[in-house]
Amino acid sequence: MAAVRAVCLMSACRSLAGLLLATAAVVALADTDDTALPAGAPPGPLALTLSQQQAVGIRIEHPLPLSAVPQIEAYGTVLDPLTLVSDIGRVESTRAAAAAASADATRLERLYREEAQASLKAWQAAQAQSAEAAAQARAAELGFRLQWGPLAAWKPAEREALLAALADGRQLLLRADAPAHASGSALDRRALIEVEGVEVSARVLGALPRVDVQTQTSGWLLQLERAPPGLGPGARVRVRLQTTAAAGLLVPAAALLYAAEGAYVYRRVSGTGADRFSYAVAPVRPVARVGDAWLVEGLAREDQVVVQGAGVLWSLQGISSFSAAEEEHD
Repeated sequence: MAAVRAVCLMSACRSLAGLLLATAAVVALADTDDTALPAGAPPGPLALTLSQQQAVGIRIEHPLPLSAVPQIEAYGTVLDPLTLVSDIGRVESTRAAAAAASADATRLERLYREEAQASLKAWQAAQAQSAEAAAQARAAELGFRLQWGPLAAWKPAEREALLAALADGRQLLLRADAPAHASGSALDRRALIEVEGVEVSARVLGALPRVDVQTQTSGWLLQLERAPPGLGPGARVRVRLQTTAAAGLLVPAAALLYAAEGAYVYRRVSGTGADRFSYAVAPVRPVARVGDAWLVEGLAREDQVVVQGAGVLWSLQGISSFSAAEEEHD
């Protein structure tokens, strides 16, 4: 038994040593300079031999041209109009309180400076109350913008008309959440809502900045202009969001990486020898999600894109971002 354990230990040591040697070889082949890459910046070119490429599981494919009108499957929740009324009232009341507190502080300042009929303490207390009221008004406006998104840009008359339609039951507001939200996709102005097997058209008002806490999904605000009977606050329905027509080159979602400058993919740029290949990042713009892939702009049809192993290249490039002096020191 002891002999078996010794053999296993020696085998594990040889495997670990082989892995370290392979990583060191990749690092040595990478282009390095005297400074590390800036945080969040896409890495520079990386050279791999054919055997190293096979060892880390790199797979190359050409992107496919595609024009599509993808749909986003979502689920909708009918929103309670009382919450909207309450939030609008909070914005208006805090705004009025801030205006009144500011006017009072201005009045006491004038009395203190010109007529000496107010004390410095009273003026300073009024300034503090004005600052607090202004902060509450800003918080209420920010909370309304996060909760109701596009309604924050509506005029008061438009909001009043909407509240009247919601109170009469003629219209409904829904929040549509999609677990696989395509952040780069532009939505059509209309969406379809399925109510007891019947599809009803709804108007897409815009995206909602606040993420749902429980489901961690992004959402859109929909306006159901002709509410069918039987729907009330809290009801759940199926929603199909229609994206606008998009054209581009199709790459797997696993090929995309993200940095501070945006999305990019790894692309084989050249062969530097009989069995050595160079890889560099290519910035792309995601246009629309199509299943497990993305339509992107910024690539050419003849490009060779890394569709498997992009994360490994990124990791190896991160290892090679140390300066040569640091590597020799280590």
